[in-house]
Amino acid sequence: MNNHEIDFFIHGDDMQFVEIELDPEETVIAEAGSLMMTEDGIHMETIFGDGSRSEGGLMGKLFGAGKRLITGESLFMTAFTNTGTGKKRVSFASPYPGKIVPLDLEELGGKVVCQKDAFLCAAKGVSVGVEFQKKVGAGFFGGEGFIMQKLEGDGMAFAHAGGTIYERELNAGEKLRVDTGCLVAMTKDIDYDVEFVGGIKTALFGGEGLFFATLSGPGKVWIQSLPFSRLASRVFAAAPQKGGEKGEGGLMNLFEAFERRD
Repeated sequence: MNNHEIDFFIHGDDMQFVEIELDPEETVIAEAGSLMMTEDGIHMETIFGDGSRSEGGLMGKLFGAGKRLITGESLFMTAFTNTGTGKKRVSFASPYPGKIVPLDLEELGGKVVCQKDAFLCAAKGVSVGVEFQKKVGAGFFGGEGFIMQKLEGDGMAFAHAGGTIYERELNAGEKLRVDTGCLVAMTKDIDYDVEFVGGIKTALFGGEGLFFATLSGPGKVWIQSLPFSRLASRVFAAAPQKGGEKGEGGLMNLFEAFERRD
């Protein structure tokens, strides 16, 4: 085994966090800023790179960090190691309402491809890299662009997504069409492409966008019911705006009131 074996428990329903139980000298890696709480005896260390144990020297670490940078993540990750004598626990929380998806990479063929901001934490040894879309259409219109995250190894990894998570096993040749923003993750054998919705009237006035993501089996996919981009657009649309009816008593007016007081 290349990865540390960790035990875990997921707490909550719509605002979840995952509690990782570490034996002595076991380590879990996580995105910076995802820590919720930790017990005494857990040593926290900032690491440079993608978190894998196979990085070869400085150049390997620079390459791993560069891969994370182009996915929009930080150059650094945080490693949490149990330096005590008994079992210790450390917990990580989702950044927005939704679900945490446990991914046993050994059972899933050693590799899972996911949306760029889905990774939350993983056992030490899991490599968090990039997956380039080979198809031009999927890269331009697939919602996630040409670059997605890939999680490789034989340990546990955890992804987060918005709303409710739907897990689906696709047989060979079976195809599923989903909104481009609703795809969370897929196993390595899934064929990912995009498809025009068809019909000018449907494309312009249907409200579902111009393209679907098409996922063809064999393999497993995870779909989210509420992408963060959809949630953010609805919040922004409903937020009070300065200068109109929605601006009355809005946030901008509050800021202006504080400025006048100063």
